[in-house]
Amino acid sequence: MLELIKNTKIDFMGKKKIAFIFSGIISIIGIIAIIQIATGKANLGIDFAGGTSIQLKFEKPVVLHDVRKALEDGGLKDFDLQDLPSVNKILIRVKKTEQKLGQTSSEVTEILTQKFSGNKYIVDSTTEIGPKVGGKLRADAAMAIGVAVLGILIYVAFRFKFNFGVGATIATFHDVLAVLSVFYLMGHEINLILVTALLTIAGYSLTDTVVVFDRIRENMKVRHKEPLESIMNASINEVLSRTIITSLTVLLTSAALFFFGGEVIHDFALAMIMGVVIGTYSSIFIASPTVLLWGRKKAFARR
Repeated sequence: MLELIKNTKIDFMGKKKIAFIFSGIISIIGIIAIIQIATGKANLGIDFAGGTSIQLKFEKPVVLHDVRKALEDGGLKDFDLQDLPSVNKILIRVKKTEQKLGQTSSEVTEILTQKFSGNKYIVDSTTEIGPKVGGKLRADAAMAIGVAVLGILIYVAFRFKFNFGVGATIATFHDVLAVLSVFYLMGHEINLILVTALLTIAGYSLTDTVVVFDRIRENMKVRHKEPLESIMNASINEVLSRTIITSLTVLLTSAALFFFGGEVIHDFALAMIMGVVIGTYSSIFIASPTVLLWGRKKAFARR
């Protein structure tokens, strides 16, 4: 395999305190974001907050900015737009309370009929989600992430040992919190697309962590007389080039989706870009140091 970096001797374990401080701050922000999401105070999409999604098909091409201005001039607030220019379609998502939910669709169509009288349109679809349904979707999303993290703990504990499972689980949960915290700080919408990205990131992070753990286990069998810290440093340095190549491959793919994939998957691609970087970092600076601190001087690998 191509080696971008050869014969490195970086003391990764020696930097664990700095990494833990940085990751601790990011994780705290992520926990705050979860609390805000649970209480409905974050920037939630209509999937979680409730609202109306309307898809319109126009006879002629329409400029997204013109639609936005028309809706704003018409008094509509707290909405998102997404265009599908190849088919002259506009997707409008409006956050509303339960009392106003049923009026949203007619309110939007009345505004656009007046502003675009020379460009007829039809309503392709209308989806309405009440706040109660949104709350259940939030709970289901949290449960999905929780089950995924628990599954990672069981899988890694079975494949290696429980100590390694704890390290992988903490690293994976850290990655989810880190990406969530960045989205929260940037004010991006929290929706089901982001949840999908977080579950994908969890899977990627686990794969990267297992590669490192496999090398640690192999080296512990042949270098069992050496301190565990030295074995871990040597193992990470040995797979560093492979880790970077794998991460770059996924990163380039995610970047292509971000720049050329269109508005529909923009947030998903952005989350993946952050997740790949954070996942690579955590497999080195979070997962392995956690195992090291857990067991000091104990051989955890199966022989």
